[in-house]
Amino acid sequence: MKLAIASDGKAVSRHFGHCEGFALYTFEDGRIVKREHVVNPGHRPGFLPNFLCDLGVEAVVSGGMGAGALEIFANKGIEVFTGAEGDCERIATDFARGELLSAGSVCSEHRHADSCGGHSE
Repeated sequence: MKLAIASDGKAVSRHFGHCEGFALYTFEDGRIVKREHVVNPGHRPGFLPNFLCDLGVEAVVSGGMGAGALEIFANKGIEVFTGAEGDCERIATDFARGELLSAGSVCSEHRHADSCGGHSE
């Protein structure tokens, strides 16, 4: 199982498409066996979900995400957790324990990269 967490530094990014990169965690038997970081190759409609799918990602975590990305992930059978915040390592551990819940945060504003109208700052 491979998990991608949209990240800004070591923290979960508030907005999936405008994150600095992705913290990738590979799990075996409920334990983290590999950690990687991939720089965000750029925000273009529909690109990032396909990019992560090509990396073998099976679940994605972000603070918020646009409806288009959510739809692409759903069509590819990739589980999405939104509304997350805090340290990526803690989020990955919660995911491994089955304790991570999605708040369903959908971004409705994409006019700028610094904030998102779909959830709080």
